[in-house]
Amino acid sequence: MNTTATRVQDIRPLERGEAMTFAADEFGRWLDILRGLSPEDWAAATECKPWDVRAMACHVLGATESHASIREMLHQMRAYRKAKSEPMIDAMTALQIRDRADLSTADIVAAFERAAPRSVRARRRMPGLLRRMPMKVDPPFNDDGWRLGYLMDVIYNRDAWMHRVDVSRAIGREIVLSTDHDGRLVADVVAEWARRHGQPFTLTLTGPAGGAYVSGQDGDTLELDAVEFCRILSGRAKGTGLLSTEVPC
Repeated sequence: MNTTATRVQDIRPLERGEAMTFAADEFGRWLDILRGLSPEDWAAATECKPWDVRAMACHVLGATESHASIREMLHQMRAYRKAKSEPMIDAMTALQIRDRADLSTADIVAAFERAAPRSVRARRRMPGLLRRMPMKVDPPFNDDGWRLGYLMDVIYNRDAWMHRVDVSRAIGREIVLSTDHDGRLVADVVAEWARRHGQPFTLTLTGPAGGAYVSGQDGDTLELDAVEFCRILSGRAKGTGLLSTEVPC
């Protein structure tokens, strides 16, 4: 056992205050990218087909605006509830992108600048009764019993972070990573991954967002890049063994 590794049992869950600090910082990093995109960058294909960078930005903007406006949230929730022949998330994402199809790239950036602080403020102030509301979730996570608070504190942050990875890869730009910001999100993903598969392991994640983690004894020993670890668990790359256990991100 690596005595310098963090035991997954010691990784504390993200609390609302910390999650909202993360959200504010992540939105700042998103805006740094968006403000520096060239026309060619906006049209670059991402790994999330059929989205280009512009469509991905519209998706993240749509989610952000839904937190900042009750009217917008209800509008998107109708697509969420009506999804029948396609996954719920696909129906909602298609609506978010379609609704913003006529925005110029400058409009997208300006709308993001307005929506980001309002999203953080609204999510921080969300009452407990609403946070406990059960959510409809697509397979393979449909039996998890998600609550709205988990969606607001965890999933939306992971989604924004993973899409920042997607955009950075699409435009061939090195993603900005730090231990305190990105490493904290990755650690939270590691803890959920460990709970889902329930097997012992020793895991070394390399890069600025990485770290060493251990659970139990005599388990598999794994070493890979921290961002690649999250890409695999999200389904963007293929994983085998314990890495075939999916985590929503």
